[in-house]
Amino acid sequence: MLEKNALYVVATPIGNLNDISLRALDILAKVDVVAAEHVQNSKHLLAMHAITAKLISLHQHNETAVADKILALLDAGKSVALVTDAGTPGISDPGAILVKRVREQGFSVIPIPGANAAICAMSAAGIVHPHFLFYGFLPNRTGLRKRELTTLKSQPCTLIFYEAPHRILECVADMVDIFGPQRQMTIARELTKLFETIHNGTLEAVYAWLQADANQQKGEFVLMLSGAEILDKAEIGEQARHTLQCLLAELPLKQAVKLTTEITGENKNALYQLALALKQPK
Repeated sequence: MLEKNALYVVATPIGNLNDISLRALDILAKVDVVAAEHVQNSKHLLAMHAITAKLISLHQHNETAVADKILALLDAGKSVALVTDAGTPGISDPGAILVKRVREQGFSVIPIPGANAAICAMSAAGIVHPHFLFYGFLPNRTGLRKRELTTLKSQPCTLIFYEAPHRILECVADMVDIFGPQRQMTIARELTKLFETIHNGTLEAVYAWLQADANQQKGEFVLMLSGAEILDKAEIGEQARHTLQCLLAELPLKQAVKLTTEITGENKNALYQLALALKQPK
């Protein structure tokens, strides 16, 4: 049964319109209002299933203002469904601000699960590492994008990004610069659509593949980048080595090792052996 005074967060297809769930269709047919990222896009989806619903626009530029209107509807006993153009609302799409406000006011928020591009891509990528970090869209500007990528360089889990067609080449080029040419990448474009493509290789090879075929630069992208190799516990990371070298230049060996252990969390015995080696005359 439909719950009144409730916000339904409804996932919609990311490409193939047949991927919508029966439960999602039932909710969209019964709620009093559907808040849609782009009304015309949602009208097309609803019309396919003979659903006539009252639609209002909610997108990233008006979400805060429209949230007030939706709260008023909920307070009046109405039910509202939230949809975006594709996928799950609030996941690299509008919706999180509205959900936060609705929950703060004590109204029910009910998720209606369905399509998500990141999970769809991972399921068909054949990546055996069990852990991943979903980042979403990187900054548009190269300088900021490289800064963010640098902070992720040492992450051991698979990194998942979204990217738009007009930035795909420069984004992958930045990844080559930051992660090196040999990191493995699986790239998925136009998932569930006519020209769906899933391709993998080294970053260098993927960049060359994109450059060689302008058609592969079109569509919406999910980028899945392999994580950093986990160092053996006996090995000392580059950052810890640099810290130790700096401290050894100013402090006695034991004190430098002690501080480096506290700062980096590296193994104290391994750091001590490295310090002895660094202190040996060349």
